Amino acid sequence: MGEWQLRQDKGRRDRLGEGISWSGRRNAVFWVDILSCSLQRLDVDSGRIQRWGFGEPIGWAIERAGSDGFIIGLKSGFYECSLDPFDLKLIGNPEPDRPHNRLNDAKVDREGRIWAGSKDDREDGAEPVGALYRLDKDLSWSRQSDGYQITNGPAFSPDGRTLYHVDTIGRTVFAFDLSEEGLLSNKRALVMFDDSMGYPDGLTTDALGGLWVAHWGGGRVSRFLPDGSFDRAIQLPTSLITNCTFAGRNLDRMFVTSASIGNEEDPLAGGLFEVDPGVEGLAPTPFAG
Repeated sequence: MGEWQLRQDKGRRDRLGEGISWSGRRNAVFWVDILSCSLQRLDVDSGRIQRWGFGEPIGWAIERAGSDGFIIGLKSGFYECSLDPFDLKLIGNPEPDRPHNRLNDAKVDREGRIWAGSKDDREDGAEPVGALYRLDKDLSWSRQSDGYQITNGPAFSPDGRTLYHVDTIGRTVFAFDLSEEGLLSNKRALVMFDDSMGYPDGLTTDALGGLWVAHWGGGRVSRFLPDGSFDRAIQLPTSLITNCTFAGRNLDRMFVTSASIGNEEDPLAGGLFEVDPGVEGLAPTPFAG
């Protein structure tokens, strides 16, 4: 545990790798390069990588339960997406009143609903106008939490009753109680990062309830227990670590994204890494709509 393997093409690196997820039915890892406006797919057996370009920043792609398609988050809103043949259909923009925002990260809860955050996409990114949305099975959405500069996560406890969410600039991982109906309550700070840790970024949970957090500026992923206490960390060879997901047929591997923006002198910055987390993950739930 702790050794890493680079799974990206030689000489290829992401400007801002993010939005990583595992597809068991495709035996593949999907992730995005937000700033290069691309969705990427790694076949974990062959190592082959495919890419699809979009005309605007893309935050994530989530599989649908009833089809081979995806729901994706672009700067302009939620979309239905088919990759073969390629097709896009707008669902809607949850933030017409916040034209400088874009969708940033998303996951699916145990009931098959998408939870997606947004952030101020201007260069200074200084305004706390990011929010957390719930996209329901009927493709309607609602704003569930507000007032973030950069949202990240979310992730869910194995029983589905806790939602974890990140305020990156505030260096805080929050926990919420999540009802069966999809309502949030009892917001509390679970993990606070200090300067030496960098900033909390993407999240995932394992089958034992451990919460894994990517360290932007900290060069690692860390596992925290459900009470917020630190358990252990896996060091990576570059500093801007953005997100992580469990993958493989036994969900016993972890794939980790990173960024090269602002760190171009590091030849490993922006790489996609595979590590051994020493624990199994949870099978992702596809979107039920």
